[in-house]
Amino acid sequence: MRFGGTRPALIGRSTALVKRSALPALFAAVLGAAALTSAPAGAAPVLMETACPSSQYENVQGNCVQRPTESDTAPNGATARCGDGTYSFSRNHRGTCSHHGGVSKWL
Repeated sequence: MRFGGTRPALIGRSTALVKRSALPALFAAVLGAAALTSAPAGAAPVLMETACPSSQYENVQGNCVQRPTESDTAPNGATARCGDGTYSFSRNHRGTCSHHGGVSKWL
């Protein structure tokens, strides 16, 4: 049985459909390969550069804040006492003392 003129038209359409549906996957694969080859092996991704000294961290507003400190009494500027006994200088409640046993007391 011959399909006459309909067969080439169907083949042409299906090939175009396959090409169009494969483009997003091909594009993603190329971008992924470019991302893998653009950084040296073992390099950690850098989200943003910070100008804070090592004794401080950059908070969510982009401000440098003193890292939690061990002390017998609350240092000036401390906002919370952490569960591990350190004092936090966080300016936000969310995340305060998150790596120090949580907040045991707000100051």
